[in-house]
Amino acid sequence: MCVATSRFEKVQASRPDFRANAEVNTTKTPNPAWKQGDGGNDGGESLKKDHIEINPYAEGRPAALNYKLLISSIVPRPIALVSTVSADGKSFNLAPFSYSQVVCHDPPTFIVGFAGPLEQAKDTLKNLNETKECVINIISEHFVEAANSTSVNAPYGQSEWKYSGLHQAPTSIVKPPRVKESVFSVEAKLQDIKEFESRTTGQKTGAMVIVEGVRFWAREDAINEEQSIIDVNVLKPVSRLGGITYGRVTEIFELQRPEW
Repeated sequence: MCVATSRFEKVQASRPDFRANAEVNTTKTPNPAWKQGDGGNDGGESLKKDHIEINPYAEGRPAALNYKLLISSIVPRPIALVSTVSADGKSFNLAPFSYSQVVCHDPPTFIVGFAGPLEQAKDTLKNLNETKECVINIISEHFVEAANSTSVNAPYGQSEWKYSGLHQAPTSIVKPPRVKESVFSVEAKLQDIKEFESRTTGQKTGAMVIVEGVRFWAREDAINEEQSIIDVNVLKPVSRLGGITYGRVTEIFELQRPEW
């Protein structure tokens, strides 16, 4: 066991137990009496604080610092647990990505970001580029440890499915299986891949895939009769915060959109 793992286990043991049965609680908004033009709801406290300007391309500033800054500030981020199959159909891959989001509903369009260039693509990006297919599975509390385990740096061709203990479920349009444990999954087809270049070195450093959802799979106890809403009490989604930190949904509030 490595030193870092040993330290983490000691810290973990000192923390309170996970409240598995915690229900989603709907509260009032921070300031129910807020009216248009009132501004912040903190009584002006945030206006007393100064800000520090950060140049992401400052001389001597490594890109790793920007990575740490962004993943700790652009939060919470949804996690796409992506299932792919190799071009020869022999290798089944499963991996989580928190650079992910839905960006359009007509057609249903999703993006997933990858670190590293396309020419050095690892399992998921390589498979996606070659087969043009994937499944995006949403992660819930009841299998978060298994989902996290699929981020292991396994050699190409080694299946994270077996390592995680998650179960494959059949799909309708694409070849990659979906995760049976997932409350909501999306079969998707590749639309485009965009690569990014470093502003300091000129080298390609990342890629973004754009995929179109062609089939949705929703657990029967989570979907409403109209098939338009997933119950967050059943979904119990988890999100990524900074470092190795995850977040859960235990409290929500509602705000109506204003009309002009």
